[in-house]
Amino acid sequence: MSELKQHFRNIGLDVTPPKKVCNDPKCPWHGHLKVRGQVFIGKVVSSKSAKTVVVEWNYNYYIPKYERYERRKTKVYAHNPECIDAKKGDTVKVAECRPLSKSKKFVVVEKIGDKE
Repeated sequence: MSELKQHFRNIGLDVTPPKKVCNDPKCPWHGHLKVRGQVFIGKVVSSKSAKTVVVEWNYNYYIPKYERYERRKTKVYAHNPECIDAKKGDTVKVAECRPLSKSKKFVVVEKIGDKE
């Protein structure tokens, strides 16, 4: 186990490092990208773009006037490093990072579950 820790940086989150090794500079494990801010768990709804996935998660929003909740969802674009390689239908953990492009401000740090 100590051999694995030599290849990985400590990114400061309670996540398991990937089994593969990549040389992507925007990878939080093998590159120079630092993660900070919020961490979310969501489902990959699209992985058509190169090194990019669309992650979606649902939440309930309270409406005080009607004293009820409504379902809402959030979609974000996240960088998908080669060592993680998340596909459509996977459950992933994404972390906030510096802006990587106009729309990408998150990076996939862990693949939790495979396609269901």
